[in-house]
Amino acid sequence: MLRGPHIRGVPTGKVRYDNLKAAVSAVLGFTRARTESARWTAFREHYGVEAFYCQPGIKGAHEKGGVEGDIGWFRRNHLVPIPEVGSLDELNEMIDCWDEADEGRRIGARARTVGEYFAIERPLLRMVSQEPFETGLLLPVRVDRYSQITVRTNRYSVPARFIGRQLRVMLRASRLIVYDGQQVVAEHDRLFAKGGRRLELDHYLEVLIRKPGALPGATALEQARAAGRFTPVHDTWWAAACKAHGDRDGTRALIEVLLLARHIPTEHLVTGLAAALRVGALTADAVALEARKAAEEDEQAAPEPAQHDNHEATVTFLTERRLAQLPRDTRPLPSVTAYDQLLKRARPPGERPAQGETP
Repeated sequence: MLRGPHIRGVPTGKVRYDNLKAAVSAVLGFTRARTESARWTAFREHYGVEAFYCQPGIKGAHEKGGVEGDIGWFRRNHLVPIPEVGSLDELNEMIDCWDEADEGRRIGARARTVGEYFAIERPLLRMVSQEPFETGLLLPVRVDRYSQITVRTNRYSVPARFIGRQLRVMLRASRLIVYDGQQVVAEHDRLFAKGGRRLELDHYLEVLIRKPGALPGATALEQARAAGRFTPVHDTWWAAACKAHGDRDGTRALIEVLLLARHIPTEHLVTGLAAALRVGALTADAVALEARKAAEEDEQAAPEPAQHDNHEATVTFLTERRLAQLPRDTRPLPSVTAYDQLLKRARPPGERPAQGETP
């Protein structure tokens, strides 16, 4: 299938493939017959792609030259030297921009550009299915006593409350999503090296608040520092809190501050830490107060939506509309005077009820 910011479609004819490992489990002799993987078969059936595999050996050497030549040109012109990006999503955005700019390129002495040639072929593409195809692999996992799961020789953390539980993992090319039933409980960028660990500090806070002495040497803390989620402001406030309250209580106060990050944006929390540090307020309550002040200031500084002079849409309730169409009610208000005759006659003080009369 073709990708890009303006190109969406599925070829109607055969698509030529080499023996890519993601699709082909086994090559059956020197023929075009292949044993395809289950996910690749599901992908082809979902989008209606008909695969044409290159013949192995010398007989099929000429069949993939055009594809490899085009890929080689793209690699030499855009991927040499290797671009430095922060994530796979950023790299995909760069590739989309290169594809869009490539539409104006003219190959050799041809009469039209790449974009003009593709405009001729675009009507031949079949529309892409509106329902996306899930390319990930769903795997069952069990959480160990360290609140970690093992996926393809690598370990990833999950919230500590799931220790000993059976969860499910959606393993994608660059992302790993952990589910408890239908609820997403953790997400990680996928590790590609073997024996790696990706730990999230927030997953261990409930355990660390009972054992604050384990925080200084925790691997999750080192990874949070490397990722920029645990800033130097956190470290400075932590050191001041330990100096004022002692190591145990100061570390517990820091963990309470980190728990606030589940409800307060990180930028506001860091602003609250800096403000509390300036005035010497080394408690989680003071940090929460300053963080909320920073959030309110940002809300007040945000530009208000533009007011339009045209008539704004109003909501009219059906009951009000019906009442407005009814004629005016000129009837007098109801009275209960006629029911006064049913009231019991008041007796003078000291008078006894007659025989057979209800008192």
